[in-house]
Amino acid sequence: MRPLQLALKPWGLSSLGRIEAQVMANLDAVIFTLGKVCGVDPAFLPSHLSVKKFFEGDRLLQSHTEDVFGKAATHRQVRIMVTLPTIAADDYQFVKNLLQRGTDCVRINCAHDTINEWKAAIAHVRQAERETGLSCKVLMDLGGPKPRLGEVVFAKGKQKLFKGDSLLLRRDPPKKDNFDECQASCSIPEILNRLQVGASVWIDDGHIGAIVESIALEGVRLKITHARSKGEKIRPDKGLNFPDTRLRLSSLTSKDRQDLDFVATHADAIGYSFVQEVADIVLLQQELKTRLGDRAFLPAIVAKIETPEAIRNLPELIVYAAGKQPFAVMIARGDLAVEIGYQRLAEMQEEILWLCEAAHVPVIWATQVLENLVKKGIPSRSEMTDAAMSERAECVMLNKGEYLAEAVTILDDVLTRMQTHQSKKTPQLRALNSWNLFESN
Repeated sequence: MRPLQLALKPWGLSSLGRIEAQVMANLDAVIFTLGKVCGVDPAFLPSHLSVKKFFEGDRLLQSHTEDVFGKAATHRQVRIMVTLPTIAADDYQFVKNLLQRGTDCVRINCAHDTINEWKAAIAHVRQAERETGLSCKVLMDLGGPKPRLGEVVFAKGKQKLFKGDSLLLRRDPPKKDNFDECQASCSIPEILNRLQVGASVWIDDGHIGAIVESIALEGVRLKITHARSKGEKIRPDKGLNFPDTRLRLSSLTSKDRQDLDFVATHADAIGYSFVQEVADIVLLQQELKTRLGDRAFLPAIVAKIETPEAIRNLPELIVYAAGKQPFAVMIARGDLAVEIGYQRLAEMQEEILWLCEAAHVPVIWATQVLENLVKKGIPSRSEMTDAAMSERAECVMLNKGEYLAEAVTILDDVLTRMQTHQSKKTPQLRALNSWNLFESN
């Protein structure tokens, strides 16, 4: 492809670098034009498509995006999703303010709170829709089989883990009378049976790295390989990642099935954590059919791409799921970065975006978007650039924080400005007015 791209450029033809939404149409158009230049008999050339047919892929992507997220705002195409904090169940004005500032979709994390809080938050969203005339979809995110630390006990005299330290990851709760080494239990103990000596283990979204040093009767002993020089604290409920180990866990836990009784009838979309293969999609669809029967409306499925296996199987996941009901993909950059390595995250994010555009499937750009702004009120420079680049997805997700509402306003402004510069991968070539900071067009 690359030599061909360079060869096409001097002829003023498409370099094939932005063909995802209309792959066949673009190839046919280039072949048709080259044929005309070379005097080839038109009978041997593909037919020249109308403008409408050429952009059919873009229309399909827009239609599928509306199926999941509803109509776009009048001034902005990319949707904004926010993760609702617990306060959303008690404070109606908080929810209404989010919608008025530009929120198009709210996310409820089923790993937190209870049905009572979920029900109250959704009621506030629906009330705000009625009062403001704005539309807001509800995504409910199933917790999935996320391994986490359970109870943690430090060795006598220690309060942090340092590089070179040992941590006994136990099947059972730590022994309170053993202060010779640091201990922690694992929320899914059967995982420990699959680990082998030398396998990598990451704790707390990659803040702490370790390898399996030995396997003991009570669990596995880890040697800490990555930690800050001042040490790292570990606390219960922090996530565990095992990138070298194929875990083979069911994508739906017993809690997920219990939550689905509520989610299936209250959510517009379901966030599917740790989906990895077609069988996972089949399982969720079966569970939904059990609860919803043959109803015309089915909530959208949002497949969270968090592991190397999910990336490898993404074409099959799309083919199977998108033909059955509204479907979207979330680039869950937190777990994904730990699983594939931070240095490969940007590359894989690009490939997911391209693949989904070719399949006309909407993408959610998620994890740590404007994180400093949301939590501290002041954004970092790099996260503003990340927010600007997120315009290439169909939806951008913000997490919880004290300054969430302010972050929605700023993200709305950034996305609205960027769409005049960029649409997916295509530059819009708007007039450059960098010398006038107050230019709004």
